[in-house]
Amino acid sequence: MTDHVHHHTHDHGHSHSHGHGHSHSHGHSHSHSHGHTHSHSEELSFEQKLEKLFAHWIEHNESHRDTYITWAERAQKAGLDNTALCLEKAGHLSEQITRQLEEALKTLKG
Repeated sequence: MTDHVHHHTHDHGHSHSHGHGHSHSHGHSHSHSHGHTHSHSEELSFEQKLEKLFAHWIEHNESHRDTYITWAERAQKAGLDNTALCLEKAGHLSEQITRQLEEALKTLKG
């Protein structure tokens, strides 16, 4: 039996100015770890692999959607209306992607 762990790291940096004449930069990162175990004596079929990938992609995409919506709300509160609108749109587009992935998974399962 073999263990596999996949790591995805996303770094996000930003800077902001304060009323005292200079700006501060901050970097933010988050990572996703996905571990799984499988036996090489019982290899997954192509369809089984796709099914597992769809589950991962859907979960990952939903996480990003939630992040976009959260930051849209924060941008709105900060008076960045156009930025908030763009982030909201990204969140809605992510919802459409999730629905498409779910539809693909449904067709795979028959």
